[in-house]
Amino acid sequence: MKITFLGTGTSQGVPLIGCTCNVCLSADIKDKRLRTSILIEEKGKTFIIDTGPDFRQQMLRENVKNMDAVIFTHEHKDHTAGFDDIRAFNFINKKKMDVYASARVQEAIKREFAYIFSDFKYPGIPEINLHLLENKLTVIEGVDFLPIEVMHYKLPVFGFRINDFTYITDANYISDTEKEKIRGTKILVLNALRREPHISHYTLKEAIELVEEIKPERAYFTHISHQLGLHEEVQKELPANIELAYDGLKIEM
Repeated sequence: MKITFLGTGTSQGVPLIGCTCNVCLSADIKDKRLRTSILIEEKGKTFIIDTGPDFRQQMLRENVKNMDAVIFTHEHKDHTAGFDDIRAFNFINKKKMDVYASARVQEAIKREFAYIFSDFKYPGIPEINLHLLENKLTVIEGVDFLPIEVMHYKLPVFGFRINDFTYITDANYISDTEKEKIRGTKILVLNALRREPHISHYTLKEAIELVEEIKPERAYFTHISHQLGLHEEVQKELPANIELAYDGLKIEM
């Protein structure tokens, strides 16, 4: 399995144009973070988790030619706003896109992209097959996706375990029952927004503590605010088995 971090950033704490903080002025490419999303290649199939506002740019950067399914964690715009651009894959692959989302997320997609679901199909609009995603093992194109329900303040969000890889973003609480789904995973990706407390995201300290509890072989932090600091400096603070992810990072299992 090959995993590509399409984006590791967030709209939380995004500075105004002209910001002169160290991260915004950094020449280190690892400090240039698009909105959080991940690409998974397994068994000859390609999947994307979330289509944020930077979706098109991410697809072009990684030269993605094929997409078999889109899977959504939740409905916030920084994870769904680029959804319209799946139309390019309709054209390339000459088929509808399979889209997996919870009932609540489906309602949001239908509301925000109403024209896709209109009785009148305007030429060139995205064509999709919408599938209900529930908190149970789901097989997508022969690949097992195990949803993990985490809490983003009061909003349920899905993380996913695929084989020995677990991906969790936009969370600040995971029940003991859902943690059991994560245990034994070899690679854990987890959100770590900033150092200061936040109402709906793990802080750097909280994320490290959860990694120490779950004990994966390796962990990567994503959904990083510029408030966390420079990549190079934060990385020096992390335990040996934890890395700060960056846009374009690729790992293979």
